[in-house]
Order: sequence, then structure tokens, then C-alpha cells
Amino acid sequence: MTRVNLITGFLGSGKTTLLCHLLAARPADEKWAVLVNEFGEIGIDGALLADRGATLKEIPGGCLCCVNGLPMQVGLNMLLKSQPDRLLIEPTGLGHPRQVLQMLTAPVYQSWLQLNATLTLLDARQLADERILANENFRDQLAAADIIIANKRDGWSEQDHQRLAQWQQQSSDGRPLITTEYGNIPLSLLDTPHQPRELPTPQHHHAAQPASGVATLRLAGEARWRRALNHGQGYSACGWLFDSDTLFDQTALLAWARQAEVDRIKGVMNTAEGTLRINGQGKEVQSERQTLPSSDSRIEIIHSQQADWNRLQSALLKCRLR
Repeated sequence: MTRVNLITGFLGSGKTTLLCHLLAARPADEKWAVLVNEFGEIGIDGALLADRGATLKEIPGGCLCCVNGLPMQVGLNMLLKSQPDRLLIEPTGLGHPRQVLQMLTAPVYQSWLQLNATLTLLDARQLADERILANENFRDQLAAADIIIANKRDGWSEQDHQRLAQWQQQSSDGRPLITTEYGNIPLSLLDTPHQPRELPTPQHHHAAQPASGVATLRLAGEARWRRALNHGQGYSACGWLFDSDTLFDQTALLAWARQAEVDRIKGVMNTAEGTLRINGQGKEVQSERQTLPSSDSRIEIIHSQQADWNRLQSALLKCRLR
């Protein structure tokens, strides 16, 4: 019987960082698997989570619940066949959890998995953004939470703490709320039982056909790079994939990321100094060196407004080392 947890949270709440923390704490005698879904077509989280001791299946290009949930069902079945001790599922930050939870509690899976608590990440600074508060997926993710992980507290102001306390009093319904930073939570939270609750029916529909996985994005022939676009739920994504021989100027690349001024930017890029992870939300862009080299470079932007992808692309290409 595989123990399963759903890890949800809106864009930029820190889901991937939390997954990295949990995987680092994995007991040595346990076999874990991760099913990760991204809104964009390029797929960044798979590269960020690679080589962390878990079997990984990535489904880019939409939310897991759409197109009758077939991509999720295929990925879920593949991972369950390997009989992992624990499976962590990370839907896109623009996804809603209702259909995913319905699938996981279906009779066909009762002998295969044990559904444990849904952990929903919340950055208290999101409570000051009316656009996020009005987003259906943001509200539905919090409604589905068994445990609310108030993450990134190291970046909160006193007003953020007050907003979180007010939200907890009005909306948490007594559910556990844990404050932390960098996704640092006790591993024992994963064994908290799931509590079924009635969830609203989502109104959105994602029109894009999800890709079958990152293998569909391999560069063919002599191609050195490619671009992929996706749109839905009021957001647009643009991602770029570069071959393994393409190196970037690290200083220029970080300057480009900081000047992009978009809602979300993530990447794993090969530079002359080594592989660099880029993680940006709004005006905040963080970077860290990755120990193992990446087989390619990939970076993706998600934005709620119309962006000049050609201008951003031209500036990104200038960051390449000749």
C-alpha cells in the first residue's frame, strides 16, 4: 500500500522547495516517487527534483485534472506499479485539487494507495494581492487543505503576519496552520490522515492538450534551442529549451531574469561557472548553484498579463556565450 500526499499551493508558494526538503529527509529504507505537473510546456520542476533519490514522473502543459484526467491517471498508474512506499503529487500552482482528490479516492485505487493529508502552501504576502484572493484556484486549494503550510515567513512584514492571523481566524475552520520558511516541515506531517470534505466545482477549463512528458521536448537534428507557449485560466507561459552545449553568461542571465518583471520565472541553466537554478517571484529572483550538471538548459516564465515574448527572447539569446 502506497502512502500518498497531495502538495498544493498557488504560484510561488514554495512547493518545489518543500518537496526538495522532504526528499532530503526520506528514510534510507523507503522507496519514494513524485508525480509533478506544471502549467508550462517546458517542464522545470523535473530538472529541479532530478537525482534526489525518488522515481519521478513529470506532466507538463496544463493542470492534472483537465482532459478527463488521463495524463494523471497514466502517470499515477506507472508510478504505483513500482510499489513505492510513498508518493508525493504536486499539481501546478494554477490547478484545482477537486478532481485529483476524486481520482485518488476512486474504488479502483483503494487497494493500491492510502490517501493521507493534503498539504497546501500559503505565502502570507498573497493575502495582500486582490488578484490572487479572487482567483478560484487559490481559494479551492486552501479549501482542500488538511494542513496549511504558511511558508516564506522570513520575507513577511508585520502586516503580513496580521493578515495571516485574520485569515486563519475567519477561514481556516480550525485546521492546523504551520508557519515555516524554505518548506522546512516535519516529515511526520505526511502521515496525518486525510479528512474528506465537500469542495466547490471549478468553473475553469484548460484548453491546451497536455504533453506526455519532457521527452516530447527533445531537440531534433541540429536544433540548438526551441520555444514553447501555453495559455489558460488567465495566465500565459513561455518557456525556452537549449541543448547541452549552449552555455550562458551567469551575470547577464540573472540581470535578464530580474528585469523581466513577470509573475513567475524558474529555470535550470548551464553557465560557464556550472549549472544554475533560478527561482523568481515578482521582483524577487533567487539563484543557487546545482552540484550535478544538467543535460540541457530550460527556463520558463508565467505571467498574468500580455508579455512581449519576442523581446524577452531576444534579450535571453544575448546572454548566450559565443
